[in-house]
Amino acid sequence: MPEETIRGLLAGIPLVALIVDPSERIIGANAEAQALLGRQIVGRHFATILRQPPVIDALERCLRRQESTRTRLLSSEDGQDVTFDVSCRHIPDLGALLCFTDVTPMEKAGQMRRDFVANVSHELRTPLTALMGFIETLRGPARDDNVARERFLQIMEGEASRMNRLVGDLLSLNRVESQERVRPSAEVDLHGLLKSTLNSIKPLSEEAGVAMKLIAPDNPVLVAGDPDQLRQVFTNLIENAIKYGGSGGVVDISLTSKDRDPALRAPSARILVADKGPGIDPVHLPRLTERFYRADSHRSRELGGTGLGLAIVKHIINRHRGRLRIESDLGQGSVFTVILPQGTAAAN
Repeated sequence: MPEETIRGLLAGIPLVALIVDPSERIIGANAEAQALLGRQIVGRHFATILRQPPVIDALERCLRRQESTRTRLLSSEDGQDVTFDVSCRHIPDLGALLCFTDVTPMEKAGQMRRDFVANVSHELRTPLTALMGFIETLRGPARDDNVARERFLQIMEGEASRMNRLVGDLLSLNRVESQERVRPSAEVDLHGLLKSTLNSIKPLSEEAGVAMKLIAPDNPVLVAGDPDQLRQVFTNLIENAIKYGGSGGVVDISLTSKDRDPALRAPSARILVADKGPGIDPVHLPRLTERFYRADSHRSRELGGTGLGLAIVKHIINRHRGRLRIESDLGQGSVFTVILPQGTAAAN
């Protein structure tokens, strides 16, 4: 086949593609292949270019046995691992056609599912193990010990509540993710919603000895949103500030409006939740909204955290086309800022 025809054929393939002849030389490569493997690859032996053993074995089988083969090529782009599915097809009188399909997103999605199942299993295993151990004890050595029985039952109730919270948060996260592409359209007054949220959290703040201070304009601040989901966002952030930053004695909540917010390039409403507690090491900040990620795992579990709260918050804010900003440093407290589009920007 003429070289010009080979170049035209490969140029029409919207994937990384190259052709290796029976003498194991690369006789054609499209622009995508040259970008991935190098500009001067035509005419060279394929083993000097495709150095990974699985790819070499697959190509040799294709050439020798004249059969189709598949394998994976692992590469790196800008410091990120990239995985290609490599398909080898025998072409009579020409050699083998190799096409590389980037399957990195699918690999990452699969890894995320595996990590998610592993994390859920881990989170459930601890309370389940505790429950089984206490049940065995109550049936045996503590059968007639009333004091021990009451203490064990109280612990078992706490572990069961922990599992119930985890299941509830998993269902909530699934519901929020399924609605993430659907824009909410109800008109919500953030001032009224914040006041109502603070009233519902008041018993928790009083028990912790933490004062909550709201600073907001007198007039309503309206956004297009889902009132129940926004209440969930504010409840989560304020409860976290009380639980983890309550040692500072006060949690400040402020609501402001901006005619043009640089974060959205449009009118916005900003809700800040600030505490004066011990703060968070900045190394943890980029990962705080990941599922099951905790800056302090032991303390989070002690306080009843499931590790899903901020992940739910992130997805709700994404659904509202907003932004979440987290600022903190050790010994300096923490500030969580929710930025929501306001007015006509929320309806677009």
